[in-house]
Amino acid sequence: MSRILLVLSMLAATAGAVVAYGDPNQLARAGEQVSHMLGRSTVKPVPAVEIARGQAGEFALNVKINGVKAPMVIDTGATSVVLTWETAKAIGLPLDLLEYNVDVETAGGHTKAARLTLDRLSVGHLVEKSIPALVVPRGQMKTNLLGMSFLDRLESWGVQADRLKLHGYPDVTGSIDKASSNGSGRHRRSRPAVN
Repeated sequence: MSRILLVLSMLAATAGAVVAYGDPNQLARAGEQVSHMLGRSTVKPVPAVEIARGQAGEFALNVKINGVKAPMVIDTGATSVVLTWETAKAIGLPLDLLEYNVDVETAGGHTKAARLTLDRLSVGHLVEKSIPALVVPRGQMKTNLLGMSFLDRLESWGVQADRLKLHGYPDVTGSIDKASSNGSGRHRRSRPAVN
């Protein structure tokens, strides 16, 4: 009986913290952590998504943005997901409403970018929602970048033997959203711009 009361009090405290911070997804994850502590976890670990290093040394992949397939290159030096104008148009983003007021450095030099939020970005079975992103003007970049605004949401990521492994969180609420990260295998750069 005391064990049940302890669990209920832990859940109540966690629920209060979640409500205070306004993130209902945290509640489901907290409940799963309590179940795990009690040895009753039923959520299976999420298998890693693996991406092979290309001949030029890059990790290129196809993702789905709002359900539309788009090629990207993983860039840990980019603070955000960055889309070319052409990709943003193909996805159907509201390009006429964007305001290009963010200074960025690209491989081609200095330019301005527009902020927006992607409803959904999927890398294999890893799905994140409400991803901050940037769009650069037409012709300013040739490649879409999968930057830290996506990678920071994952449980962990790292390179092993020319393969990049992305680990997400179990889908306990219908979406895979990041609650927190332990950073294992993370590589960060403090550069506020994109490659």
